[in-house]
Amino acid sequence: MSNNTELIDALNQIVKERGIDGEIIFEAIETSLVTACKKHFGPRTNIKVTLDRETGEVKCFKQRTVVEAVEDNVTEISQEDAKVIDLRYELGDIVDEVAILKDFGRIAAQTAKQVVVQKFREAEREILYNEFITKEREILSGIIQRKEGRNIIISTGKVDVVLSNNEQIPGEDYRFGERIKVYVVEVKQTSKGPTVSVSRTHPDLVKRLFEQEVPEIFEGVVEIKSISREAGSRTKIAVYSKNSDVDAVGACVGQNGYRVNLIVNELGGEKIDIVNWSEEPHEFIAAALSPSKAIAVIPDIEAQSSTAIVPDYQLSLAIGKEGQNARLAAKLTGWKIDIKSESQAVEEGLFSAEQYSETYDEQDGYYEGEYYEDEYYEESYSEENHEEGAEPQE
Repeated sequence: MSNNTELIDALNQIVKERGIDGEIIFEAIETSLVTACKKHFGPRTNIKVTLDRETGEVKCFKQRTVVEAVEDNVTEISQEDAKVIDLRYELGDIVDEVAILKDFGRIAAQTAKQVVVQKFREAEREILYNEFITKEREILSGIIQRKEGRNIIISTGKVDVVLSNNEQIPGEDYRFGERIKVYVVEVKQTSKGPTVSVSRTHPDLVKRLFEQEVPEIFEGVVEIKSISREAGSRTKIAVYSKNSDVDAVGACVGQNGYRVNLIVNELGGEKIDIVNWSEEPHEFIAAALSPSKAIAVIPDIEAQSSTAIVPDYQLSLAIGKEGQNARLAAKLTGWKIDIKSESQAVEEGLFSAEQYSETYDEQDGYYEGEYYEDEYYEESYSEENHEEGAEPQE
């Protein structure tokens, strides 16, 4: 094939623009040309193809091994015949003989074009995959493009990702052109390019949002110990400060609730409760059940279960609407929680009035240093119910 500097110039330009390793393209062209030549000379023929990286000149060679006695003319050549080509050939050397192939130039050009297109696609898919694999388990920001059935298509710039129906926050309105944040659950490489699985319901979406908005978490001073979430409704988050001078809950809430409100708004109004984590099960479980105030928590370490005793008038508050408060508290702590009112506990012999007076100071309010959304509890807990000692309705 004659010199083809135009091909080389074009390849180098594309390689530079796309950020692809040019040697990969050259080697792929040579490999494809070997396959093309074998179709002409036969599959048993050893073929070598070289592509000059500067001139674009392509040469094809048939290769045979120098032997003392030839048994296969296709793959072997005698030492006598080899020395006719070059006196330096010895037994065991590989002899390169220029192969003459009709229309080799046309074949080479077509093959080069096909290989370049294919390799560019593969290389671009690899580049995209390598870019997105670093975003796995992180937040990805994009713009809502369209709806396909119940799925939402989000443009991230280089790749469109699909937010499937079961990963969408219930009741959330997705509007064209709006910027949205999603959590990257998994990135897979496929023959058509990387597929990116994203979610708006994953609990770690909340965790990553707090890491973005709360410097103390990003810096490692405050640690998120656990999260329980019912997407679109409520999230409970347990935090711990490694520095005794730093209020973990206060850092997450921010001045006048600024930090937590940013996250609430990003999640479409989803309520967020923030409580202090403790390595003591009874303390952690009691905190997780806030805003109710547990009189006592009786843990069974071996069974990983506990009984939480609350004042009679706070039973519904502890359980929450449709059992949500208790359910989220159990997920947050990893403990099974059986909630009983004070009168039930006394009746069952789990608690006594004397213990009640010693361990619990009945007063308005909730655990100091914790944050929760009032709206969640308006129907379960009210000043009127508290004063009358009545059990509130769920």
